[in-house]
Order: sequence, then C-alpha cells, then structure tokens
Amino acid sequence: MATLGMNDVKNGQKILVNNEPAVITDTEYVKPGKGQAFTRVKFRQIKTGRVQEITMKATDSLEVADVMDTDMQYLYSDGEYWHFMNPETFEQVQADAAGMGGAEKWLKGEEECVVTLWNGTPIAVQPPNFVELKITETDPGLRGDTSGGGGKPATLETGAVVRVPLFVGQDEIIKVDTRSGEYVSRVK
Repeated sequence: MATLGMNDVKNGQKILVNNEPAVITDTEYVKPGKGQAFTRVKFRQIKTGRVQEITMKATDSLEVADVMDTDMQYLYSDGEYWHFMNPETFEQVQADAAGMGGAEKWLKGEEECVVTLWNGTPIAVQPPNFVELKITETDPGLRGDTSGGGGKPATLETGAVVRVPLFVGQDEIIKVDTRSGEYVSRVK
C-alpha cells in the first residue's frame, strides 16, 4: 500500500484511519517558532460522515485507501439491499442501508449515481444532484395562507418529504436538489 508523508497530504485524498476509509477535507502546515514543524489534517469518515482531526509530525505517514468512485446505474431495491450496475462492464453490486446513507429517498429507478467502492463493497452512494419526482400527497394551497413563508410539506413518490410553494399541487412532477433536499422548480 502507498503511504503519504507530512508534505504529501492534500485536500480530497482518500486515506485509511484505523482501517476505515476517510477523505481529507483540510490540511494546515504549521511551523512554530520553536520546535518541529507539523501538519494538521482534518478528515471525514466516508462510512459515518464524522469529521476528525489528526496532527502529523515529519516522521508520520498515512496509508492511502483503495477507494474508487464509480458511475453506476441504480436498478432496484429488494427491501434489504439496493442494486447498482456499472453501465460499461454490466457488473452489479448491492449496497446495504449503511452504504446508502439516506440516498434511497431520491432514487426511483435507472438514475446515474456515484458509488464509492472500498474492497469491492459500496460504502457510500451519491445520488444525482437533481431528480424529478412526482408528488403523491400534499395539502391544497389556500389563498392568503402565506404568513409562514408560503411553503407546505409534500410527500414524493419515493417517500421523501420536501417543502414546496403553495401553488404546487398533487400529482405534479417537481425538480428537487438532492444535496439540500429543497424544491427547485416544477417540470413542464
């Protein structure tokens, strides 16, 4: 396995910390007036999303994680696992609930997702930035009912709940930003 020294670490690199894959989010090289220089490395655990920080001396090194981001197509869910296919090799992998990390509420079928594989197993799934989903349930917007900002909750066909403007009705198709979970627009 390759290792990274104190001067080699950069933002976005994938590393192993306590045999768990992580991605470096911030690095800071510190050279105090007295003593040895060191690098402060902030990283986010890929599986859990927890952000942690370590301090590296000149003699320390970090192991590079064998993590691969692959574009895959979401096929279906069998209730326990979510199945994805590589469109080039037609190889299929299945992700469990921990690997999905909440992405399942934006997927209905055949969406292109970025699947993070570690040792051939999906550990993170990133849905497309924008998805178009049908509203299955929402209250009718009443005229003059805008004192609270003019939004109402709407349940989508995948079960996700988003706030939509009052003019959006049931059975309409809307565009949603999956990164923030917010309504973007109606689809004509």
